[in-house]
Amino acid sequence: MTPELGHIDAVVFDLDGTLIDSAADIAHALNATLASIGLQPFDLATVRGWIGNGPNALIASALVARGADSEDLALRERLHQRFIEASHAAPFDHGSVYPGIMEALHALHGRLPIAVVTNKPSPLAQAVVEAAGLQPYLLHVQGADSAAQRKPLPLTLQTTALVLGVPVERVLMVGDAPPDMLAAQAAGCASALVSWGYGAHAVPAQLQPWRLNDPKQLTDGLRAAGRLARPAA
Repeated sequence: MTPELGHIDAVVFDLDGTLIDSAADIAHALNATLASIGLQPFDLATVRGWIGNGPNALIASALVARGADSEDLALRERLHQRFIEASHAAPFDHGSVYPGIMEALHALHGRLPIAVVTNKPSPLAQAVVEAAGLQPYLLHVQGADSAAQRKPLPLTLQTTALVLGVPVERVLMVGDAPPDMLAAQAAGCASALVSWGYGAHAVPAQLQPWRLNDPKQLTDGLRAAGRLARPAA
């Protein structure tokens, strides 16, 4: 059921699993990182299940799965740097924008401010957004550059709302996984959970987000609520 959307003044999207299917890029960078210390690669399905909490958590999951010392902070820092380097070398060489996303962004553009809030580090998030061709639609790209900025904590949603000039309670957070829905709950804003990403199955039932089966459902709901009625700038 479509929630009440008449109060929505901005839409904030998660990146990986919401706007883009970047699992193959992430797996490529992770496997290159693991190879640098002689560890075997992982298949795409396994890596896909680890996506959502940022590079540090991804690397820790891989180390645990390979029986390596995930508590070795110096090793994790070295691998994090290698992962970032590998990701910047090929930010979006293997991924794709989900079907219908460009059309949805075009419908929103000029009518409601749009931003991205992701657990990727900000420079990498910006590189991926640009490589995917999403930058022209976005007013702001916010990554997680410290533990305090990582979803499910609400800080990046709150600061992004300030950048957009919108009260956070008038933001709609669109994501694919528990960190997105929990961050929205903590920030006091509405949330929409997409079915095409990586983590919808793990979202606690009690959160009861608006569930989206395709991007057009998002724009249709906002249009029905009168939020896309103004002409594009």
